[in-house]
Amino acid sequence: MNFVIITHVPHIVEQNHYFAYAPYVREMNIWIKQVDKVILVAPESNSRKTPIDIKYHHENIEFIAVEGFDVLGLKAVFDSIFKIPGICWNIYSAMQKADHIHLRCPGNMGLLASLIQILFPKKIKTAKYAGNWDPKSKQPLSYKLQKWILSNTFLTRNMQVLVYGKWEGSSKNIKPFFTATYHEVDKLPIVPKNLQQQICFVFVGTLVSGKNPLYAIQLVEALCQKGHNVALSLYGEGAERNKLEQYIVENKLDDIISLEGNQTHEMVRKAYEQSHFVILPSESEGWPKAVAEGMFWGCVPVATPVSCVPFMLDYGNRGILLEMTREHSSNWRSNLEKDAYQLELVLKNEIDCQGKSQKASDWSRKYTLDVFEDEIEKLLTR
Repeated sequence: MNFVIITHVPHIVEQNHYFAYAPYVREMNIWIKQVDKVILVAPESNSRKTPIDIKYHHENIEFIAVEGFDVLGLKAVFDSIFKIPGICWNIYSAMQKADHIHLRCPGNMGLLASLIQILFPKKIKTAKYAGNWDPKSKQPLSYKLQKWILSNTFLTRNMQVLVYGKWEGSSKNIKPFFTATYHEVDKLPIVPKNLQQQICFVFVGTLVSGKNPLYAIQLVEALCQKGHNVALSLYGEGAERNKLEQYIVENKLDDIISLEGNQTHEMVRKAYEQSHFVILPSESEGWPKAVAEGMFWGCVPVATPVSCVPFMLDYGNRGILLEMTREHSSNWRSNLEKDAYQLELVLKNEIDCQGKSQKASDWSRKYTLDVFEDEIEKLLTR
């Protein structure tokens, strides 16, 4: 089988090996386990590998490098006009060779691929929509267009579209799905975490405004000011790092807040194992892996109610759903106080906290890589 992947994820090429963002590649390595050839259409990055980049495991990969593009600003739009025809030709040529076409959405590459796949109605196709499928959510026009094309069974034929969550009114080709990080053998016993010692929070994700890492810091700061022995470790890099460093210094939070940067899968796993809470006050998510991973190790999840997060947290029974967190919101201070109060109630009730921890772990451990691999195999052999 020739398995064609169209993705916006930047790839690093070193000595005929292909590296990219680890969570994405781990998943793709499961998809490509039993295929004969992989044809990969993606932007090539000149960056050096970091601890969060890993390689594809396959002996027969044809990499078709394309230029990255965006439409954010007049110059970018002008540049894209010249790039897009060549990119479209590369996507079309790859799809011609495919036995199975796999799209990674949403993204600029996903948008082009979702249009071009219309020309191949008889080929078997899958699309992984890793963003928020909630039809009521506010999203860029390009995302809405991709969702419309993928769910239109007249334009998009012979395709299963994998989305996070179950949404009313979905077309017959939309399949609720999940993602996973750990295997069945990783289900080691969880040691109950004592609230009488320092209470540890962990944030795992890109340090960008949409993930609201500053809000996570301010929430832990508020708990500290109320007399709680708390600490927060943030794992990841991004444009907000300097702003966060400045805030930590100005507010003398060095003793309780640490920026750990990008770390290996094993280091992040240790952080989950040692933390009481995993926090992600994000404005938009698909299936937030950081939340599911933390839950696997007994962390009580603290997250905003976006996409399928309310389902993951059982509407508050196995976690804490935060209020809206945008910093420029007129209710921002009020939201912070409400969220700190929610957390205080849990911190003062160890039985409730342990119960949420156990429920979180029990739920997350249903979604292992073993189950994920079985489901992928069904999609490839249909």
